Parts: sequence; C-alpha cells; structure tokens
Amino acid sequence: MSQQADPAIQVQGVSKSYRLVRDRPTSVKEAVVRRSRRQTVEDFWALRDIDLEVPRGSFFGLIGHNGSGKSTLLKLLAGIHRQTSGDITVNGRLSALLELGAGFHPELTGRENIYLNGAILGMSRRQMSAAVDEIVEFSGIGDFVDAPVRIYSSGMYVRLGFAIAVHVNPEVLLVDEVIAVGDEDFQRKCLDHMEVLRSQGTTIVLVSHDVGQVRELCDQVAWINRPYLVEAGDTNGVCERYMESVEKSDSSPDEK
Repeated sequence: MSQQADPAIQVQGVSKSYRLVRDRPTSVKEAVVRRSRRQTVEDFWALRDIDLEVPRGSFFGLIGHNGSGKSTLLKLLAGIHRQTSGDITVNGRLSALLELGAGFHPELTGRENIYLNGAILGMSRRQMSAAVDEIVEFSGIGDFVDAPVRIYSSGMYVRLGFAIAVHVNPEVLLVDEVIAVGDEDFQRKCLDHMEVLRSQGTTIVLVSHDVGQVRELCDQVAWINRPYLVEAGDTNGVCERYMESVEKSDSSPDEK
C-alpha cells in the first residue's frame, strides 16, 4: 500500500478507562470516623475497543449524546490523554482546537501565545512571524493581541485559538464544539475556512451536536455511544440512524 493511500488517522482496539473512588470522605471528621472502612475503586470505561479509520483529505464527523465519549476520543487523537490500551496513528502535522483556553498561558499576551503554540506544533519562529499578521486579522481581536489572555472573554479565546489552529499548515485538524462559543458570523467564518483547508487536502475531524451541520460538512461520520463505537460510514445513513435512536430514547418513558 502506498503512503498516499494510508489513512490520516488509524485507531485500533483503543480503550480508555478512569479509576473512580466511591464513598470518598468529604471532610476530615468523616475521614477519621470511616478510617477503617475500605474505599471502593471502580474502573469507568469512557471508550472500549474502538476501531476507526479516517481517510486522508476527508471531513470526518463524530456524533453522539453528551458524555458519549466523542471529546475523549478527540483528546486521545491529540495526545492530550493516553489510551489505556490499543494503538493510535496520526499521519501528518496535527493541530487541534479542543477545550476553551487549552494551550494558552494566561499570563502571556495573545501574540506571545501565538509563538508558544507554534513552537509546540513544531513551527519555527520565522514561520510564525510570517503567519502572525494573518492570525491576528482572522481572529479579529485587534489590539487585544498584546494584552494578557487572562483578561480575554470566552469568545476571544475561541477566535484566537481557531486562528492559530488553522494557520499553522495542519495536515490533520481536530475541532471540538468549542467554536459554538463564538458568534454566528465567526462560526460561519470558521466553517468556510475549514472548507478551504479541506480543498487543500487537510483532514478535518469535527465533534458536533448539530446533525444538520454534520450532514452539510462531513463525508463520513462515526457514532459513539459510550463506551462503544456504534457504527461509522456514510454521513446520511449514520446520521439518520442516530436521529432515530435519539427520537426513540426521547419518546420512551423514564425507567424508575
């Protein structure tokens, strides 16, 4: 198989668990009273046995209800968290816009954070200097670029974070629903720019609750329902079955 035919992202047998401590004391007094009682530790499986391939140059969507594991998978792909088991391969320079303010140092200015993020992504100072004006213009934050980011609003964080993520020549771009924090005009601007990146061969993975948006943008979709991958494939087919599942769940009486 040629290098060009290799997927942009390959996920093989990936699981992620967290250790949860039950009956944890909430005060010093309670801890003393219950010191002889053994705490219960459980494994919480956020993802289990996930197999997934994202083709090069595709616009790939991740859907599922709140807490389904979508964002956890995105963080594993970005290397923010490490999987409990399995293998993840990402082919190409990866850029990500995940949690609000992620990758920013609060005491540094916006401009300093641009250079910091570029360095983290392997970009030289010269490369970032060539891109900085375009990043600032795209973000629309104006003179605030020279203010510490700790004074930024959530919208300003998103604007600058997205501008950096898409102007570092990514081959793979991961985007969580954080862009929904921005105003409608900026959201449209982001989506339009992602389409430009896609036309240039960038692979994009988008987490979204907006099924209409996913249908409009994505070539393929994976539906996750913690901890398992339900299915992956054609956007319209997967989205249709996902919405049928949501409607059935909404119409079912609550179990007591």
